[in-house]
Amino acid sequence: MDVAAYLARIGYSGSLEPTTETLIGLHRAHMLTVPFENLDIFGARRHLSLDEQAFFAKVVGERRGGYCYELNGLFGALLREVGFDVSMLSGRVMKGSKLGPDFDHMLLLVRLEERWIADVGFGDSSITPLRLDNPEPQGEPAGSWKLTHDGAGVWSMWSRGAGQKWLERYRFTLTPHPLEDFAGMCEYHQVSPDSPFTQNRVCSLPTAAGRITLSGNRLTLVENGKRILQRLDDAQFAAALRDYFGITLN
Repeated sequence: MDVAAYLARIGYSGSLEPTTETLIGLHRAHMLTVPFENLDIFGARRHLSLDEQAFFAKVVGERRGGYCYELNGLFGALLREVGFDVSMLSGRVMKGSKLGPDFDHMLLLVRLEERWIADVGFGDSSITPLRLDNPEPQGEPAGSWKLTHDGAGVWSMWSRGAGQKWLERYRFTLTPHPLEDFAGMCEYHQVSPDSPFTQNRVCSLPTAAGRITLSGNRLTLVENGKRILQRLDDAQFAAALRDYFGITLN
């Protein structure tokens, strides 16, 4: 891996020692620069394979984003490259009151003095990693996320929703998995009409003060709690991709 090119892509110039401070810094830099997006899937522009070199070529070489398998797959490879102890975990995403299948989502377990959950590929998720063994609200924005354990090996990721209500986002275990274990669901999310990624185009990126999201034909800008919604035609959508995310699609 060309670590220097990756770090330039996310604008990170700090230490690479495998410490808590480095993990937080790399995670935050990645979240604020690499969007969560499904534009290749929704537009049927290319088939996405589980390959770290392909992840790197797209995210770093083309300055694109991706979805969980690409973003966490690549971020995990970067962390291992600079000396972190990283495992890929399977997440089951909550869809309303229903729980998705195994490998519906990929997240990362990072072991330091404490155990951390790193997740740069869920879309709307904490800008910083979360301490696995801390049940209190944490993350960035401050206190917006928490992790709970059922006592039988299953963990849950929660976020604060409207009215400060806690919403369960996904469940996971700490069983480590190789990249190839995610191949079936990676394919499903690209081709199934039931996959959310084939039903609507999305590109989203957190900012220090909120979030920028393109979804369908809408641009949503959230800053300091204020929300602005704009409806876009195709030309305006392409311009928003370029201006807000630095993405130009062929």
